[in-house]
Amino acid sequence: MYKGLYPEWDETNPIHIIGHSMGGHGALMIAFRNPDRFKSVSAFAPIYAPSQCDWGRKAFNNYLGENREDWKGYDSHELFSQASAQIPMLVDQGDADQFLEKELSFDLFCQTASEKGLRENLRLQKG
Repeated sequence: MYKGLYPEWDETNPIHIIGHSMGGHGALMIAFRNPDRFKSVSAFAPIYAPSQCDWGRKAFNNYLGENREDWKGYDSHELFSQASAQIPMLVDQGDADQFLEKELSFDLFCQTASEKGLRENLRLQKG
């Protein structure tokens, strides 16, 4: 897939991936699924556990169907929780984000990262 999007990308030379909001989820999901292809991942205000919030459940249902087992391969929380490989990451989240409490699952991300010893690069910023 990546070769078709970026023909100049040499898969033997890992790159960085970054995204914002749902794109942040996409960056995390792709990096967690392919840790050997990326040097690091950065996400800004990512939706971390889409299968656990209303918006994410609606999106997954529309794109992946009703079978929640099928969702696990595309849910950053599920992938990160099960991952044995660790990829360097930086995640920034604003504390005034209107979606922070109900949609983004930042606390769950921090909890999972803490369990893996990777909490230091998940940052809650003012604003």
